[in-house]
Amino acid sequence: MQTHTKYRLLVVRLGAMGDILHALPAVSALRAAHPGWIIDWVVEPQWLPLLSALPDVSAPPDLPNPTRISRDLQPLIDRVHLAPSKAWRRNPLSTKTIREIHTLHQTLRACDYDTVIDLQGAIRSAVVARFAGCPRVIGEATPRERAARWLYNEKIGTRGAHVIEQDVELAAAIAGDNLAPVQPLLPVDPAAESWADQLLPTASKSVLINPGAGWGAKRWPLERYADVAKHYLQRGYHVLVNAGPGEKPLLQSLSEQTGGAITPVTGNLAQLIAVTRRITLAIAGDTGPLHLACALGRPVVGIYGPTDPSRNGPFGTRFRVLRSPQSRRDHTRHATPEAGLLTILPDQVLRAADELLAEGQGQ
Repeated sequence: MQTHTKYRLLVVRLGAMGDILHALPAVSALRAAHPGWIIDWVVEPQWLPLLSALPDVSAPPDLPNPTRISRDLQPLIDRVHLAPSKAWRRNPLSTKTIREIHTLHQTLRACDYDTVIDLQGAIRSAVVARFAGCPRVIGEATPRERAARWLYNEKIGTRGAHVIEQDVELAAAIAGDNLAPVQPLLPVDPAAESWADQLLPTASKSVLINPGAGWGAKRWPLERYADVAKHYLQRGYHVLVNAGPGEKPLLQSLSEQTGGAITPVTGNLAQLIAVTRRITLAIAGDTGPLHLACALGRPVVGIYGPTDPSRNGPFGTRFRVLRSPQSRRDHTRHATPEAGLLTILPDQVLRAADELLAEGQGQ
């Protein structure tokens, strides 16, 4: 029997980076509408820096009487629960997996949530949502993995085109609110901020390029990114190139093609957040770093192919999207760039970027 006085909400969105960033505006809208709620989140460990910079997420800050530093370190939610579900799938019967699942199950039940909302729509996220033992589990009526809907006892139909709009509709169903997306507050990690200050001179013009993508069909050719990088280097910009895990060869190739003039960004996620706060412009495909720039209100040029920008393109900031009429939505993980993506040329990207930069100067 629930005896607590504050409404307690659990958000389940395990990953990945772009998807968590897409969920943040909805949860931020809930926080603005209900500042007294306890709002917790279950996430994969590698994405923790998107939610918290606290050294011990098991000990949440005292949000009713917060210090400024605790607000900066964990500005949106009260507590983070870590669920390494990908590792569990690799070793489902290991002692470590069984122990971690049991611990999460017990911890979530002890929190006595009033509502659980699954913003992922996958079977594994719906199962985690059920761990809480909450009588109210909300999910989308047509989730990404259809079988997940059978684990929800409230199924919400959504009409929004963009996933951010869909998440807001789900969040609005919790208390019947009239919600709109809110630009989220991401954690401020002091060590990462200091690192970014050293990497990027104050008030410098800078472009962040992210040449990687989740799979090859979404990846614009590297030599075209090199042409864009050389253009901005010639104009006196600092050109930063982000490379995630497994993408170091892309970074090395771009460095060679630009005579070593680019600035690599190969640090951790907290450092990527910090440096993205400082950039003038981001240029990337449909990737987490592009959506991070949007979440931080930075102008972006999105280069799209097989994924649909009306559903998961830039949102909430000034942007331009380039996508060929030949491109069709296709999440098949082909290794080579999609045909429509190959019709997009560097000059088109540069024109779109210059439009955004001119708009910014006029504000």
